[in-house]
Amino acid sequence: MSESRREALAAAVPEPTTAFSSTAGSNTTNMAGTGEKDEAFSKLKDKFMNELNKIPLPSWAIVSIAFVAIILVLACCFCVCKKWIFKKKNKKKGKDKGKNAINMMDVQDGAKTEALKDEEDAETGLTEMEKEEEPKEDQKLGKLQYSLDYNFTENTLMVGIIQAAELPAMDMGGTSDPYVKVYLLPDKKKKFETKVHRKTLNPVFNEQFIFKVPYVELGGKTLIMTVYDFDRFSKHDAIGDIKVPMNKVDFSHVTEEWRDLLSAEKEEQEKLGDICFSLRYVPTAGKLTVVILEAKNLKKMDVGGLSDPYAKIHLMQNGKRLKKKKTTIKKNTLNPYYNESFSFEVPFEQIQKVQVVITVLDYDKIGKNDAIGKVFVGLNSSGTELRHWSDMLANPRRPIAQWHVLKPEEEVDAQLSTKK
Repeated sequence: MSESRREALAAAVPEPTTAFSSTAGSNTTNMAGTGEKDEAFSKLKDKFMNELNKIPLPSWAIVSIAFVAIILVLACCFCVCKKWIFKKKNKKKGKDKGKNAINMMDVQDGAKTEALKDEEDAETGLTEMEKEEEPKEDQKLGKLQYSLDYNFTENTLMVGIIQAAELPAMDMGGTSDPYVKVYLLPDKKKKFETKVHRKTLNPVFNEQFIFKVPYVELGGKTLIMTVYDFDRFSKHDAIGDIKVPMNKVDFSHVTEEWRDLLSAEKEEQEKLGDICFSLRYVPTAGKLTVVILEAKNLKKMDVGGLSDPYAKIHLMQNGKRLKKKKTTIKKNTLNPYYNESFSFEVPFEQIQKVQVVITVLDYDKIGKNDAIGKVFVGLNSSGTELRHWSDMLANPRRPIAQWHVLKPEEEVDAQLSTKK
């Protein structure tokens, strides 16, 4: 048994030797292969270095070129990756759009809704853009009713100022003090004014004015009707006006119509300045007192751009000058301050028949003193002047002060001569 075991052990011994030898052989082979590879790599390296050495460039330049080349390669890789990712995202979005596709029924319903909105806007007359621009619309200035007629036998144009309506509020209290000024272009020689109506936006005037104009000349004229807001202590504001070319009016019958007021253009007439004076009447004493307070913005009359203004006051009746007085002269000014008082004896029974005419003149040592402007109150006055006179009579023993716009001397003289 022991021998047999020995034989068996002896037979088993060569097998591991063979395995070991085979393993060692394989290791030897691997090492030989690795050595060959290292040798090939070293040869390639040597060859590359030899080639580099042949290039006629310094080493730092070669390094820089290599660095730039690497950066270019990396940039190209980055662009390719980004493009690929972007394509993926687009595909995803396309799929989402497909999932959230709009139904045609929804589109039709939406269109109907938009159409209904458009119809609502059409009813109100506004679109979205117009709604934003709504505050910029022109303010309505109201309207004026007037009448026109021509008397062919007397060659006179009759203008009736009937009433106004829906005027804008010009005063702080939400009302206005309107009156109407009427004249013909291009001459403007004769101007008429209605009475001032206090604190109303719908005044009823019912006043008529007559212009003596030959019919052959009438076609070349334009009638201007301007509505003003009266203000005692400042310039009167123009609310709006109406322009009626006479060549477009049919005078075979009386014309009566309403017209909307348009923005009034500034009168082209040269500004002569303003004067402020007060009126006071004491009926029991029969005493009329005129106080010339001041003037402002007078027309320049001298070469130096100034004037030497003074005021002359005439008390008139039936076209005759009853009394005359004048203020002191204020040198080199266009805004003189006087505060000078003048008294006239006027019996109570005569106060309704007199006129007070005030003329502002420029004093000149050599030659005639030129008139700057003129204004009158009393009998046959109109507009602001009539209101001032009426306020004086309505408030006896109390001084009433007011500003007046100076008018050309010829215009006032024409009014005085035609209204006797």
